[in-house]
Amino acid sequence: MEKKKNSVGELLKFAGGHKFFVYASWILAGISAVLAMTPFYFIWRLIRAVLAVRPDFSRTAGELKLYGWLAVGSAVLAIFVYVCALMCSHLAAFRIQTNLRMKLMRHIMSLPLGLVEKEGSGKIRRIVNDSSAATETFIAHMLPDKVVSVVTPVCLVAMMLVFDWRTGLLCLLPALLAFLAMSSMTGKKMRDDMAKYQDSLETMSNEAVEYVRGIPVVKTFGQSVFSFNRFKAAIDGYEKWVVAYTKSMMRPMILFTLATQSVFAFIIAAAYILGGKGLSETLVLNLLFYIILTPVLSTTLMKIAYSGEASMILSDALKRINTILSFEPLPETETPKMPADSSVEFSDVVFSYEENKKNAVDGISFEIKAGQHVAFVGASGSGKTTLAALIARFWDVSRGSVKIGGVDVRDISSKELMNEVSYVFQDSKLLKMSVLENVRLGNPSATRSEVSAALEKAQCSDIIAKLKDGIDTVIGAKGVYLSGGEAQRISIARAFLKNSKILILDEATAFADPDNEEKVQAAFENLSADKTVVMIAHRLSTIVNADKIFVLAGGKIAESGTHGELLAGGGLYAKMWNEYNKAAEWKISSDRNLTEVEK
Repeated sequence: MEKKKNSVGELLKFAGGHKFFVYASWILAGISAVLAMTPFYFIWRLIRAVLAVRPDFSRTAGELKLYGWLAVGSAVLAIFVYVCALMCSHLAAFRIQTNLRMKLMRHIMSLPLGLVEKEGSGKIRRIVNDSSAATETFIAHMLPDKVVSVVTPVCLVAMMLVFDWRTGLLCLLPALLAFLAMSSMTGKKMRDDMAKYQDSLETMSNEAVEYVRGIPVVKTFGQSVFSFNRFKAAIDGYEKWVVAYTKSMMRPMILFTLATQSVFAFIIAAAYILGGKGLSETLVLNLLFYIILTPVLSTTLMKIAYSGEASMILSDALKRINTILSFEPLPETETPKMPADSSVEFSDVVFSYEENKKNAVDGISFEIKAGQHVAFVGASGSGKTTLAALIARFWDVSRGSVKIGGVDVRDISSKELMNEVSYVFQDSKLLKMSVLENVRLGNPSATRSEVSAALEKAQCSDIIAKLKDGIDTVIGAKGVYLSGGEAQRISIARAFLKNSKILILDEATAFADPDNEEKVQAAFENLSADKTVVMIAHRLSTIVNADKIFVLAGGKIAESGTHGELLAGGGLYAKMWNEYNKAAEWKISSDRNLTEVEK
């Protein structure tokens, strides 16, 4: 019970000046619950008046009309007050959800970019959207209902015991049975099960996204959903959990439903036991009243059950939200410094993604002079992308230092560091907005003419020409879709507009077709002028003119030098170059039987 109170208290911290509306919704919901019981009193009076004058009902027509209108009036008033309670709870809920999402997004923006990539955008999006939506549902709907579900039973018990305490006690027996059944479905086990449910649902959702992304591969090779073992395993795991959970809830749910629906059986028993040889007028009056009143008890018990489930969903949502909020933000220096130039220096840098794991970068030291164009090459997992990410401070080093212009990146403010570094990702990050707005992300104050100039320098003129609305064309949902190479050129235009001194290209031509690759390379040549450029490359032909090439292996620099120097050295790079050229020169024989592959 304390956990639920803490959850509500935690949400109230985000209510701000709207906290008053939460308290108002509680009070109004309680008043509406009391008013909702009032019609039953007038119905009791009406029944008593009818029984008193039977069979000549004309003698009490005025009294019947009075009690009838009083019952209707109090019911309407109860509904009105409850609607006012919902209005207050919704105003508070929307404010709480807004403030919660704003805090989440501000915190996410302060986290290391590498951490966001590691956790996965799908998982973070689900927490920001779905978990915060759960808090809105609870405050807006479930919280007033919880108040009603507490006040209503109190009023019901009082009325049952006042009118006929013996019949009232008998009617409360099924309520006690229902409560015991409900207790077995709630508690710590239920909270643990709810967390497992959310985890399995999250896993299945993430795997579904990965499967959808891989559909082209599945169709190309004629495979089925079972080719994605992780997706199938996630579905099987979800099915197994849901079936087991449903079976475990079957008996207590049957008992709960049976108890809530068996009230009439207890009323009949009361009539038999208390009636004796005959039914008195008072007993008939009370029995008729309880027949009308007891269905409210069943409805209230169901509300209590659902409010308990909602509390557990809220608790789980807050736990997931707090997981994001618990991540440490990127430390900001109190005395920021400005780099002298665009040089980059690594000094004995060590970095590991997780404690007690193998170092992704292990004792690396080198220097890139201002204006130099360098390349990182090596096998997958050798540390190329990690090195580039450390320059942009996606992560902080475990040991050593990374300096830009003679200043440790940790002593440069995040805003200034982002101004100094442009990062063109392997997978172009375009948002579902117009081309103009996508490019303008590089410089929000840029004019349309400046955006157009950046697009032209990035070799995007042919892309814009074929778009119906030009640079105002929306990309993605409800708009147009671009090829990998076209999207890459748009992202390069963004980098043009930003005009940073240091440019990091993470295998930026990976998704470009031959046509686009030529234009992307031309765009890079324009963009790279007068800048320090760091290229991460698998296509070795794109880096032959680099001022220096660093060859990585196992998180260390195996060798470095120009293309010619490395070839002459006959080391790892020379081997990579020979293998690359062999792969590039191989072609399928023109012979129709396709029985051989020739060089």
